[in-house]
Amino acid sequence: MSDPVSAIRNIGPAMESALGRAGIGSAAELRALGADAAYARLLETGTHRPHFIAYYTLEMGLHGRPWNDCKGTEKERLRARFDTLCARHYRPASGTAALEPILESLGVVPASRLHKDLP
Repeated sequence: MSDPVSAIRNIGPAMESALGRAGIGSAAELRALGADAAYARLLETGTHRPHFIAYYTLEMGLHGRPWNDCKGTEKERLRARFDTLCARHYRPASGTAALEPILESLGVVPASRLHKDLP
């Protein structure tokens, strides 16, 4: 039997549950996917709304590091990766999907940033 995803540092019950709903049921599978592919699956399956802290916590955990170890330029690079993932893979279930292109065209906010830190 393989280790559950919660065997990876920083993965608690809520993220373990979300990963399970996205079809990621073991630590080995999560490690093989990596943070970007796993987070993309969370977004694509609708089991998780974009949340930057959750993303970088997952990344840090896969490297065996505490979540709060992410700082400075590393955090900035991860933010750019997160924004790209959200732009490519997140499709809100609510009516906000129609509003995003309008806000972006007006220059109010880039669509990839609209849902950047929702819980």
